[in-house]
This record gives sequence, structure tokens and C-alpha cells, in this order.
Amino acid sequence: MKSVRGTIERYKKACSDAVNPPSVTEANTQQESSKLRRQIRDIQNLNRHILGESLGSLNFKELKNLESRLEKGISRVRSKKHEMLVAEIEYMQKRVKTYLPPQEIELQNDNMYLRSKITERAGIQQQESSVIHQGTVYESGVSSSHQSDQQYNRNYIPVNLLEPNQNSTNQDQPPLQLV
Repeated sequence: MKSVRGTIERYKKACSDAVNPPSVTEANTQQESSKLRRQIRDIQNLNRHILGESLGSLNFKELKNLESRLEKGISRVRSKKHEMLVAEIEYMQKRVKTYLPPQEIELQNDNMYLRSKITERAGIQQQESSVIHQGTVYESGVSSSHQSDQQYNRNYIPVNLLEPNQNSTNQDQPPLQLV
């Protein structure tokens, strides 16, 4: 008898489902699932576009938008890479300093100081050579060798002071010559 009652209950339930429409929750679930399927399809298409596939279907505006998104992404990747490199360099520098004896640290500091002086001198010599090549001044050859910061100083004489004076009354003197 138990099986007959179960069969009758199933029959009543099937008849009531056929007469009554699906519940509101089932309709919402179906709408939500179709919405999620559409989003998944759109994301998959976007991923293909980012990888450079299926670009033929895009118009000019969509291509420009994709290009700007890619450029922003690349700049974020580069900045993150830069941050990681800087952090790694700082970590390695700290690590090296902890293992070095004080004499080696002092030598490293002296080395950095000397490198900066070399670059300063190279810049000064480059400026001097550009000034000399322009023909506006000549080097007088006077230099002071003992300065506190051990940099050399060159004095320059303008070209017009080296030429003989036309209003001079003493024409017997030969014009100045640079040696």
C-alpha cells in the first residue's frame, strides 16, 4: 500500500507543477544564469582581443579603446617591475653593507666620492673645450694648484684684451703673444 500512496503523491505533485507556472525564484535563477553566460562570453572575447586574436570584428573606436587599455596595463607592469627592482637593489645594498668590514665600507664611500669628482671634472673640461672652440676666450695658463677642495681654477682673458691697442702711443712694443 505504501507504493500506491507514493505513486498518488507523485501524480498530484506532477499535476500541480503542470498547472502552476515555475516559481519566481526559478525565473530569477534562469535570468541570472543567462546574464552570467553573457558576461563570461564577453570576458572571453576581451581576453582574445587583448591577446591580439579576433581583432577583425572591432571598429576603430573599439581598437583605440583596446590600445589605451593595453598601454595603461603596460605602464602598470613597468612601474611594478621598477618598484621590485628598486626594492631588490636596496635589499642587496643593505645585505652587502652588513657583511662588509668598516674599512671596505670606507673604501666604497671614497670610491663613490672619487667617481663624482671625475664626472665633475669631465663636465668642467667639456665646458672649457666648448668655450675655447667658440673662439671667445683664450686660456692664460695661470692655475692655482692648492685649493681646499682640490679643484683647479683656470683664469680666462677675453680675446679683445689680447689684441694690441690701436690708441696706444707706444707703438714700439710688440703685440702680446700667447705661449
